[in-house]
Amino acid sequence: MRSIIMVLLLTLVMTGCSGTDNDDLPDPAEGIENPGENEPDPDPDPDPDTGEGAVFILIDEESIDNGNEPNNFSETDVNDQLAEVGLRQPLDYFENNIGEEIELYTGQVGDEGWFAFTAISSSWVSAGPTQLGARNFIEAGPGLGQDGSEDLLDEVPDVIPLRATGLAMLTGQTVLAVVYDSDISINYDPIEANLQGDNLGIVAFEILEVNARTGGSDSDLPVVRVLIKDAGEIAAGDLLLFSNPPIPESSSEPEDITPPSNVPDIVVIEAN
Repeated sequence: MRSIIMVLLLTLVMTGCSGTDNDDLPDPAEGIENPGENEPDPDPDPDPDTGEGAVFILIDEESIDNGNEPNNFSETDVNDQLAEVGLRQPLDYFENNIGEEIELYTGQVGDEGWFAFTAISSSWVSAGPTQLGARNFIEAGPGLGQDGSEDLLDEVPDVIPLRATGLAMLTGQTVLAVVYDSDISINYDPIEANLQGDNLGIVAFEILEVNARTGGSDSDLPVVRVLIKDAGEIAAGDLLLFSNPPIPESSSEPEDITPPSNVPDIVVIEAN
């Protein structure tokens, strides 16, 4: 009888063990997250650096001056009564008309009204008060307008007069300009500018449109439609240089008076 009971117990134990199915065992990988499985995909095409800031240019009396068409500014509109070397006060009309759109003429071939820097002279960088030459000029540093000093403003290299193609390349850009009370004179071999003379102050605007000027002479450069911005605010921000404007061969060539149908892309760099 004892042997029969032992056999029955042994049978029960073996049956219980054989009934354990591997399918009932927990999956050791279950509940373990795959690293990176729930992480968002990296942006395959991140937005490029748009080079935020204002393109630093110069404007002379061929574009902004009292009595100039098409705006016929008064003397006080353009700070003419305040003009002096190193003046960096916003022009009165522009300061009082932020957000307005106006048109500006830009001179003639050989007597341009807008000028761009492709580089900044090392002498401007070392002049102070900052480590950036363009900023030192905007702040009228030593030799750059401070107390009427003009030591570093003659034979300035890399100042390019802008004709139709160069002006058109500025479309969509915000510019900050120091405005001169008289003509800026250019030598072409090598290309350099005399930047001595009284200033009317500063202006800032966005270039909305550049169109051929009609009804004038056959050397007239385009008319530019601009959106006036706060010059003081723009001047406090980053400054950029227009590094690839077309460089005229001479005061008369090329006769680039009509914006091209296919405008080259502008390349701007941080001003040094």
